Order: sequence, then structure tokens, then C-alpha cells
Amino acid sequence: SGRGGRSTFERARDELFSHIRRCGVLEATEEQQDEWLRDTMGYMAERYPDLNPEQLAELETLGRRYCKPPIPHGA
Repeated sequence: SGRGGRSTFERARDELFSHIRRCGVLEATEEQQDEWLRDTMGYMAERYPDLNPEQLAELETLGRRYCKPPIPHGA
């Protein structure tokens, strides 16, 4: 819908991040996060058919990074 809008990738990324915040995944264990992210990436692939496999992989990487707590000093 017209140029100058956000790319599909940016929209997908923002949606993924807001999902992560809404679903409370940040408090989950790493195993739960992995499982949740796998399910969610399946959903994202269906919802954003324009994204190619590389973009989906990058989205998953960003999601993983977003879930990881910042490393405390002295860790």
C-alpha cells in the first residue's frame, strides 16, 4: 500500500517483539522460549508469506536475542 511504509520484515519484527512482551516469554525458561519461538515462527511464516527463509531465520535470531536478558556485570 504505497511506498515509504515499513517493510514487511520490519512489520513482522515489531509484531514478534510485541508478541514476546505480551506472552511473558521473557520470564520463561530457555526450553520454553525455544518451543514458543518455534511455534511462533511457524505462525509468522504463514502470516508473512512474503518473507524468504533468510528473513525468517533473521527474525528468529532477533527474537532469541530479544528474549535473552542483558548479561549482568561481572557474569
